Amino acid sequence: MTINYKKLNSKANPPLRATEYSAGADLCACLDSAVTVKAESQLLIPTGIAIEIPEGYGGFVFPRSSVSSKHGVSLANCVGVIDADYRGEVKIPLINHSKSDYTINNGDRIAQLVIMPVELAEFAESASLSDTVRGDGGFGSTGGTKLVTVL
Repeated sequence: MTINYKKLNSKANPPLRATEYSAGADLCACLDSAVTVKAESQLLIPTGIAIEIPEGYGGFVFPRSSVSSKHGVSLANCVGVIDADYRGEVKIPLINHSKSDYTINNGDRIAQLVIMPVELAEFAESASLSDTVRGDGGFGSTGGTKLVTVL
């Protein structure tokens, strides 16, 4: 599969897989100068590219494991979703969970993009749903900590 991308900035790097079988392609920061994600804060980082995802697929943006495990910097939205009809710039919402500032330079690999098939479901209202063993058991129902419902 080929995914077309467009450079929106001459300094932008293309999405690249680090190894032959890497599931994700690294996305890089496209910056005029270094920026710092302050401790316990977040920033939206441009990549300088737009991508064309084929119909029936989605682009899913995940944190880079080395950045999150070594520096506590992850995605503010946990996993970003790029729809097949979006043609704007890919931007990465980073959050710094650590107590130390984290500096990002132009070209730094800050996230990874995985292209996956997406089934476009139709939704229909129903008066009832099928029964399962689990039923309506939600958060913590299989042995974890139960959460308090806020009304």
